Amino acid sequence: MTDFYDDLETRDSVQREEAVLSALPSHVEHAKKNTRYFGELLQGVDSRAICDRASLATIPVTRKSDLMSLQKRDAPFGGMAAVAPGQLGRIFSSPGPIYDPQGVTGDFWRFGRALWAAGFRAGDIVHNTFSYHFTPAGFMVDLGARAIGCAVIPAGVGQSEMQLQAIADLRPDGYGGTPSFLKLLMEKADEQEVDISSLKKAVVGGEALLPPVRQMLKDRGVEVRNSYGTADVGLIAYESVPDAGLVIDEGVIVEIVRPGSNDPVAEGEVGEVVVTNLAPDYPLIRFGTGDLSAILAGQNPCGRTNMRIKGWMGRADQTAKIKGMFVHPSQVNQISARHVEVTRARLTIEHDQQQNDVMTLHCECVNNDEALATAIGDSIREVTKLRSSVKFVATDSLPNDGKVIDDLRKFD
Repeated sequence: MTDFYDDLETRDSVQREEAVLSALPSHVEHAKKNTRYFGELLQGVDSRAICDRASLATIPVTRKSDLMSLQKRDAPFGGMAAVAPGQLGRIFSSPGPIYDPQGVTGDFWRFGRALWAAGFRAGDIVHNTFSYHFTPAGFMVDLGARAIGCAVIPAGVGQSEMQLQAIADLRPDGYGGTPSFLKLLMEKADEQEVDISSLKKAVVGGEALLPPVRQMLKDRGVEVRNSYGTADVGLIAYESVPDAGLVIDEGVIVEIVRPGSNDPVAEGEVGEVVVTNLAPDYPLIRFGTGDLSAILAGQNPCGRTNMRIKGWMGRADQTAKIKGMFVHPSQVNQISARHVEVTRARLTIEHDQQQNDVMTLHCECVNNDEALATAIGDSIREVTKLRSSVKFVATDSLPNDGKVIDDLRKFD
């Protein structure tokens, strides 16, 4: 029995990059021809020229934070779906609302790969506690498990006592859901003296997997593997070895960009996760998830050769309201772009002794002087309509945490 889902996972890295990127021109052309949104966004773009990461990076990022307004303008999917709503398998609704389509192919969300890496195999029973109500998380695990050949208990959320009874009676091999709910089930099983020891493996997501929770579950005999996905693109990355980062799924192209910009960052630098899927029904190109992560150097010790990311490291949307005005990460990047001397910038917001809002733009610069500080200050006022002081700092001194705006104010 192989440790790998298929041969794609162990391809030579160069071979993989060539294969994935060679699919880009036709994918871009398909999106241009079959969706209103990308037809407008990519008007004038030669699809044949989008053939590597550099050319892909010339396409503007479409951010998840824009979906609600885009979908209101062009219902129900913002003009991004390539098929009519009635030709889809399911339509989901996330808070906002934001509507997400599911195509009719078997493992549409590609979650089987994450389950396989967590040790699930044909004939296993999966106790799935992700929600089946309006959101796609339950179906992500469900369809992936069925693709492997597993049976699924569609438990959904809540009803912990009924869940414990089902686990005790049906003896599932593993669990799908949030780590906190699995911890809760373990604790309640102890209290009520219910045997749920059949659970030996778990694939979790939807929240941070904290080290104490992983250790507690391991002590109970459950090997846990983390996963990362969204309702828009499905599986993005998954864990195969504990604490070794998350391996990128074979069906997506992942970039890490500076929050609020279109620009990829260097390997190891924290930024926003941007995903291009290769799904014909919902062909998202440079979709900004709003999540922060960073690319890990080197290869996964399990033998999978795809790129890895650190996992979820927070949210990229750092919009702050200052004196009644919103300041966005994109504006900070716009200010930096006006001054070639600025290599990195970070806006901090604090309260002074009178509880007034005080802005400071910290700039790493190649060269700096009073004239540059004045020019940057003028740019801040023009872009944000607010005043800010400018502080020059040493190169590489700003924290590598993906923050462009750091709101340090206390409101309690």
